[in-house]
Amino acid sequence: MKRFNVTGVCIPDRHYMVDLSEKVNKIVNEYICQGAYFTINRARQFGKTTIMNALDMQMRDEYIVLSISLEAADDYFTNLQVFVNGIAMDIAEELKRNSADDSVINEWAQKIEGDYPLKMLGRKISSLCAQYDKKVVLMIDESDKSSDNQIFLSFLGMLRDKYLKREMGKDTTFQSVILSGVYDVKNLKLKNCPEMGEKYNSPWNIAVDFQVDMSFSKREIAGMLEKYSADTGIYMDVQGVSEKIHFYTEGYPLLVSWICKWIDESGRREWTLQNVENAEKELLRSDNTLFDDLVKNVENNRELKKTITGILLDGLQLPFVKSNPVINLGVMFGILSERNREVVIANVIFETFLYNHIIAGKLQSQYSFGLEKNQFVENGWLDMERALQKFQEVMKAEYRSGDISFIERQGRLLFLCFMKPIINGKGNYYVEPETRSNSRMDVVISYGGREYIVELKIWHGQQYREKGLEQLEGYLDSRNCNKGYLISFNFHKNKEYLQHKIFLGKSQKEVFEIVV
Repeated sequence: MKRFNVTGVCIPDRHYMVDLSEKVNKIVNEYICQGAYFTINRARQFGKTTIMNALDMQMRDEYIVLSISLEAADDYFTNLQVFVNGIAMDIAEELKRNSADDSVINEWAQKIEGDYPLKMLGRKISSLCAQYDKKVVLMIDESDKSSDNQIFLSFLGMLRDKYLKREMGKDTTFQSVILSGVYDVKNLKLKNCPEMGEKYNSPWNIAVDFQVDMSFSKREIAGMLEKYSADTGIYMDVQGVSEKIHFYTEGYPLLVSWICKWIDESGRREWTLQNVENAEKELLRSDNTLFDDLVKNVENNRELKKTITGILLDGLQLPFVKSNPVINLGVMFGILSERNREVVIANVIFETFLYNHIIAGKLQSQYSFGLEKNQFVENGWLDMERALQKFQEVMKAEYRSGDISFIERQGRLLFLCFMKPIINGKGNYYVEPETRSNSRMDVVISYGGREYIVELKIWHGQQYREKGLEQLEGYLDSRNCNKGYLISFNFHKNKEYLQHKIFLGKSQKEVFEIVV
């Protein structure tokens, strides 16, 4: 039976996966047929190896495909001679897979000697590409795994020289070279030393920009679920479930597969919107290498962490300029992306995870509310009014004489710190990206199958408050909710710590408001 896969390469005959044919055909027609050299750069576990394998399968009839990997090739980088012979050995194995003549395979299996190993390798490449009617494509997976980048860069320089000569009709070489990895070749120095500013020096400036979207669309997720439903006979609202999965993941391949795998293997295999939410909650609690990488990449890059913290907590709005080194780094790691020409966190799961990561640090270093969470739960439902009343009480008692400018910036983080232990284990939350700014933020808290919409605003006068209530009414309507909650942060010295209920306009939607 097929299953959902979250480790290694996905195989169509063994795993449920989206139909990659559209992406593969686009790569073949728009890049490989055109003789392009390019790099597939995506974050960890973004389906790079799977797409490379799909390309290999697609091109076999028309091309000779040499598909090698540097995943376990650390010993290749002892010196240039060793590297060249390691690559030649890998190509010999690939020629054998392509059923090449024994004489050709033996030629590549022979050790390259002499003072100029790269030159000799280049000649062997020219000879190989000239003797076949089929064009030859070289694919190198995990191209950023090298322990000595200069050796690999010298190899790329040789490929670049042959490419330029091919364009001038002076040489025969690969039709296309495809590199795959997290780091673009021009960023290999950045990998080893993030502070270096020389990262744009690269012999790979012949490469074209790779513009194929490798994330999964709602339509692609739905197609995968339709196949699953047909195979298993399990009914689901395919459209609704695929949209919910895409909402949390933005089509990040591993996250999509993880949610599907959890539902499929959870016992009852109930493909409901609630179970998608449950899967997302379990994913955020799990230990996995993707989240390990996420933390490592954030903590090891000071400016990136500063930018992410500003976006999440301070409503920082940055224009999406990928040439900005910090933005480029965040995109490369899959943490940042673009929405409406602004920089945003790539998906709800990463955003919630990063909130939790930041909150955990703040709780450990500064805040401990010491709450008994059961006091806020009644008959399995969250008593949000009681939680907000307690938050107001804590703020009034502990923070009224604190640093006002700090609370103005971090008051909303305090609320999330306050709520985290209350909902921990049974609930979750996410921040609505469109509402995150210096003035307002909508938090959607999920607990026991119910959603609680909480808007947090900084007080800027009654007129501004009325506008905020209109915005909240519209948001409640879009979420099909009849009740919402409003926290107003008021920094006037003579403010009243109010708490009351409001009924909004014609809809008469109920809002419970507190002022802190």
